[in-house]
Amino acid sequence: MMDLKLLESDVRPDWCPGCGDFGALSAVKNALASLDIEPHKVVISSGIGCSSNFPGYIRTYGHHGLHGRAVPVAIGVKIANPELTVLAIAGDGDEYGIGFNHVVHAARRNHDIKLLVLNNEIYGLTTGQLSPTSKLGQKTKTTPFGSSIYPLNPLSTLLGVGATFVARGFSGQVKQLSELIQAAIKHRGFALVDILSPCVTWHDIYDEVRSKMYDLNKEGHDTSNLHAAIDRSHETDRIPLGLFYQREDVPTFDEMLHENTGGHIPVREVRHLNDEERKAIIDFFS
Repeated sequence: MMDLKLLESDVRPDWCPGCGDFGALSAVKNALASLDIEPHKVVISSGIGCSSNFPGYIRTYGHHGLHGRAVPVAIGVKIANPELTVLAIAGDGDEYGIGFNHVVHAARRNHDIKLLVLNNEIYGLTTGQLSPTSKLGQKTKTTPFGSSIYPLNPLSTLLGVGATFVARGFSGQVKQLSELIQAAIKHRGFALVDILSPCVTWHDIYDEVRSKMYDLNKEGHDTSNLHAAIDRSHETDRIPLGLFYQREDVPTFDEMLHENTGGHIPVREVRHLNDEERKAIIDFFS
């Protein structure tokens, strides 16, 4: 296992004490270290929001971009260099709201990227507005009398459009979450890991998740059964955690692209830049 210190950033997270994103950060670091994936072979793309500060808190390559646009940047990176491990990490407002169109098409095309959504059922950075996954009746700054909108079910939606890997974890269960992220990274194709990551400031769901959660894989769930996965994704009395569905026989977009174009897109060797190359890049953008 790779030394976790190699993934330590000089920037300390400024999340609120108790934020679920701390657990998600630990799980990602543990997953990369357990798989011995060197930092310079990883790219993390993010959008806007508390969770989207993620690339600054881990020593890999990263891109902190526009709201809802973590996925298209991740796709571009993976197509340009298929040898890289590419993660898109953002929140539920980012990926299930503003950028959900990108998510749906990335799933149906089976792009070989891994989408980790830190889902706190609220817009946290902008101080507590309704998000796509907020519950019916939930009181927020924009729904002071309770939401009259049914929440989006991202798991069943992506299962319905052909996603080949769908899982749900909890930031309070770091070991299980790390294992799910490892499985997602090893999966050939698009992978969604929906991570319940409570916002202790605007919508603290720790107690609710802990009281309702269960490990669906320990209950004998068949991860190859699409209909069973969809049924489990609609559970509300209990909160299933684990791998809902996985299918390995679908070609990735990258594989189809290379087959149609008659060969691989030329890529540069994955390595650290030397001082001269770094200076040239800085000078170019100065």
